Formats: sequence, structure tokens, C-alpha cells
Amino acid sequence: MTNENSGYDRIVKIETFRWELDPRILWVEITTAHGLVGLGETYYIPGAVEAVIHEMAAPLLLGQSPFEIERHWATLFGCANFYGYAGAEMRAFSAIDIALWDIVGQSAGKPIYSLLGGKVRDDIMIYNTCVDRARFQDHSRMLHSAGELAADLLESGIRAMKIFPFDHLLPAIAPGHTMGPVGHFLSLEQLKEGLRPVEEIRRAVGDKMEIMIEGHSRWDLNAAIKIGRTLEPYQPFWMEDMMMPDSADDLARLAAECRIPQAVSERLFTKYHYRQVLEKKAAHVLMVDVVWTGGITESKKIAAMADAYHLPIAPHDCTGPVAVFASLHLCASCTNTAVMETVRGFYDGGYYEDAVTQNITVKDGRIAFPSTPGLGTALRPDFKASKQMVKRVTKE
Repeated sequence: MTNENSGYDRIVKIETFRWELDPRILWVEITTAHGLVGLGETYYIPGAVEAVIHEMAAPLLLGQSPFEIERHWATLFGCANFYGYAGAEMRAFSAIDIALWDIVGQSAGKPIYSLLGGKVRDDIMIYNTCVDRARFQDHSRMLHSAGELAADLLESGIRAMKIFPFDHLLPAIAPGHTMGPVGHFLSLEQLKEGLRPVEEIRRAVGDKMEIMIEGHSRWDLNAAIKIGRTLEPYQPFWMEDMMMPDSADDLARLAAECRIPQAVSERLFTKYHYRQVLEKKAAHVLMVDVVWTGGITESKKIAAMADAYHLPIAPHDCTGPVAVFASLHLCASCTNTAVMETVRGFYDGGYYEDAVTQNITVKDGRIAFPSTPGLGTALRPDFKASKQMVKRVTKE
């Protein structure tokens, strides 16, 4: 389908890449007739997302101008909303949206944030999510020597860390997974065990380290309140997703009954879900995932909504390099961005170095913004050509 008024360039090819070494990640490249290539990314169930991109989105995008991002977002969302959008469909649209912004930035010769109103800061503070990746076994160290881990992070210049000290108290669906059934009973013994790493961090480094507590939505309301009240003397930066984020009313009860800021939630898709959270006073920080909630287009709107309530956003990332780069354009252009999530095992000797042409730059606990046109990075040609890569192409 061709739009005769679409301008001088048009979308001619959409290609997806699934990497066998991380079966949860999916990249998408959108190519124009003039040779511009935009890169997007999303995470979880890539086969389903891939099908949405090629079977649902591609027929609506091929032949169209890559510059009419708002129109494309509205078209894709409107079609998916007919049967339910908040799953593989929105992850697909998020990846597509980021790729289109990459094209627009390249065409304009400017970083994406320049097209979003320009920079409001020159860099932003990061926190390290403590997972086991590459040479950093940060989650294992958190469970067994949290104080030493905090001291090590401080020595490297990182002054904020996110830990999940209560997850292991509940069974997971499989080894290495944080997901599992919700816990409806939390004993005092378990509570003390979950609190132990937090106590160790405070004893080792005092107030020099900011601590974020991740809950992965593993607890019911009563357990979440119990955890929150017990954590209050240690003054964590926030509690994140201690319970399922599907009820703004229940989240509001948690926010009202704990004196710890509540971060909610990368699991929410589009401004419509965040609207309910804001109206119910159910969060103090909006945790926005740009590769899930609707891309840069929707995330910028969510940030503006949060700002109207005098609240910050904090982009989520424990996924892939494009998620970080796309989030950095939000961090650069949104006045109410608080902090940026990173995983040092990904960017420091990890797979980011092999996957993308430009890695992120973290120095003294802060991350620099890309300065080149568009997104600021691309998939490496040798990485795309590897035997572990599964490709699918739809052309005009």
C-alpha cells in the first residue's frame, strides 16, 4: 500500500533478528528506499512479536513514509485495540516506533532527543541492577556479601543499586527465573532473611549508597505492606513492584500505608494504564519501559503526564542495548527523569560490545547521551551475520 503524499522516502523492508543465545530478545530493522536503516528492539516471546511485525504491522507500513510516526502509531494501536493490544502487539509497536525515530533522526542529521525538544541535561545518574551477567555475579554477591558488593560498586563510581532480596524466599517457575506464584504468607523469619542484605549494605557503606528494592510482583498486599514497613528505617530510594500492578486501587493502599516511595511499573502498557495509576495516587515514580509501553512516542507522553503530577519517571532496562539508547533520549529530553537503570554485566565486558556498533558510556556513576544522528548505535554487521541469528524479512 502506497501513500502518494508520504514525501520523498518510503519504507521498503522490515527485517527481524532473533538471537539464539538470548531467546527473549528481538531486534527490528526498518529500511527506506533511500537506504536509511532504523533499529528497534523489544523483549520476551520474540516469536509472537515477530509474527505481529511481519503479519500485522508490515502490510500497514510498507510503502509508507517513515516520518509520519504519530499516524503510524495511531493506526497500529487502533487495529490491535480491536482485539487486545497489551502484549506481543505493543512490544512489536514499541520496537517499530523506536526504529522510525532512528530513521527520522538520521534523516535530520540530529540525535533523537534534539527532535524531542533538545537536551535538558548533559548526562544522568545510573543505578546498577544486581544480576549475574558476564564477569559480574552481582545477584549472587548480593545474597551472600551485600556489603562487599556495595563497596565495590562505590569504588567504581556507582552510587545506586537495585536488589531483589525477597525473591528467593518464594519458589520460582524454574531455576534462574524471578517469576512465579504470588506469596500470601511471609513469616518473620523470612522477613529478617530478606532484610539482611539491606542491613549489610547500610553497615558497610552507610548512606553513601542508594538502594532500590525490586519485588517482581511476587507478594500480595499484606506481605508488601509488611516488607515496606520493615524497610522504612533503611530509607530505600524506592520499592518497586512489590505486588501485581493490575489494580491501581490496591497499589494506592500500598503507597498510603508505607513511607517508602513506590515505583510502578514497567509492566504497564501505554498512557492509559499509567493514567489510572496517577489518578489513584498509586505511585511516586513511574517506571517506564520504552521497548514495551509504546516506544519513544508513548513514553514521552507518559513522562509529560507524570510531570503534571510533579512525579518523575525512571526508564526500565534489564533487556538489551537499544532499550538503553532509546531511554537515553528520554533522559536527555524529559525534565522529570530521575535516574537510568543499567546492568554492568551487559555493557562492561558483556554482550553489548559484540552486538552494537556503539556501546553506552558510564563514568563516575553517570551515563553520557549519544551525540550522533538518530538512535546513536546500530547492530554490528558481523553480529547480524552470525550463525546464532534467525532472520525474517518482509519487503514491499
